[in-house]
Parts: sequence; structure tokens; C-alpha cells
Amino acid sequence: MSSHQTILELDDASVMRDGRYILDGLTLAIHCGEHTAIIGANGSGKSTLMKLLTLQHYPLAHVDGTPSVRVFGRERWDVFALRRQLGIVSSDMHLALLDAHAVNHLSALDIVLSGFFASLGYFEQAQIDDSMRERAYAALNNVGALALAQKSLDCMSTGEARRVLIARALVHEPQALILDEPTTGLDLVARFGFMQIVRNLARQGRTVILVTHHFDEVIPEIQRVILLRHGRIAADGAKAEVLQSASVSAAFEHAITLHESHGYYHAQLGG
Repeated sequence: MSSHQTILELDDASVMRDGRYILDGLTLAIHCGEHTAIIGANGSGKSTLMKLLTLQHYPLAHVDGTPSVRVFGRERWDVFALRRQLGIVSSDMHLALLDAHAVNHLSALDIVLSGFFASLGYFEQAQIDDSMRERAYAALNNVGALALAQKSLDCMSTGEARRVLIARALVHEPQALILDEPTTGLDLVARFGFMQIVRNLARQGRTVILVTHHFDEVIPEIQRVILLRHGRIAADGAKAEVLQSASVSAAFEHAITLHESHGYYHAQLGG
């Protein structure tokens, strides 16, 4: 795929909920091969922005009828077809899988296979062939979770389950990997292990779009950072230019000092 192809284009895109703007006039483009972090305080609009990409939210219509959102260059998508182009990992998806597991008793292999159908679990009549199973096992192996293949979801640690979610996201070889606050609920060791997997995937050429409020999750492979504040872009550009104490303090409305060490950034409250 060309690195010039655009994953997401927003043209003055706004989302309103309960009479207030969650996103307010965003204009930006994210391209294939452009590893990007979207950072902001809680309520800044980070997850809403990603839900525009995955068509879980829709923007306000422009008066002249022009589109405010294009995904992979297209204004209109079949939602399930689009989700096969994107690999999505989030704590919300983990919770939804736990609900699905209560009905279908899902193993890791079941969860990964469900990625072919953009579903949470799959029906017995789903057509699963040997090629799909081979790819599912390969995806589990790629994230170091092959030993979990037959393990039940309710017997996994949170860290193990997130590895399985990455394998599910990768099984259909998506064009981009969307990580929406994916380490929520993970302890320090599990969070580090998870982000190491993300680093490996970025090095393999998978476009990574990371939504987070943890500066130390901005892995060295991330090239671009978008800071959000109250639904608007506070800063957008090369990582080293955006991750400055002044710009971050303005976005979070609190004095924050950033330190960079070996490609990672660490935040300290206060000047």
C-alpha cells in the first residue's frame, strides 16, 4: 500500500452530544505508514475522534452537503467491510467480549477467528476453513499468545486478553491498527509488555494510531502527535515539536514538565 494513501480525512468535522460539542471543527489527515498518537485529557474528544474513523459516530452534516469525514478516501462504507480494513483494540471491546463470552464461552482461538467476521464471537454456521484457522494461529503466534489458543477468556489475565485482542485485530491483515486507550486495566508489567508488542508491529510496517493520555505510551516509532483540548486541535505535528512542556501544559490546563529519555517521554506535574 502506498504511504501516501490517506486513512482518515476530516474537513471541519464536528460531533455534538447533549447540546455540546464533543469535537468542534476538526480538520486533519492521517496517512498510511504515519504512526500517530492522539493525546488529551479525559473528555478532550480522543475516543470520539476514533469513533468517527470506525463509523461508530457520525459528524454533523455540512450545509452544502460536502462530506466532513472520509475513510480510505471514501465517504460511504459498509460498516463491516470497513472494520475488516481496520484492526481495533480497546478496553471497551474487551468488556464487550466478556459479555459475549457469557453466552458463547469463547476461547482465544474463537476470539481471533471472530475477527474475520467483524463480530464478537461467531455463530456455529459461520464458514471457517483451514486457511482461516492457520491465519488465526499465526496471528496468536505473532503476539506471543499461541499458548493461549484453547484458553477460555474468563481464565485469562487482562494482559493475556489484550494480546488476544491484538491477534484478533491482525488476523485479516488490516491496513491500520487502532489502539483506543488499550492499556486500561493493565498493571505496569503488562502495560510494558503490551506496548512492546505494538512496537514490533510498527516495525513490521503496520500503521499504528494510538489514543492515550499516558505520555510514556508514545513509543519511539510514533512519528506524529495530535494534542486535543475541549474537542479542538491544540497542537499537531512532529512528535519532538509537539511534546513540549508548554504545549502539553496548555492542552491539559495544568503545569506539566516533560522529559525525554531514549525515545520515551515522561511527565511530571509542576514546572
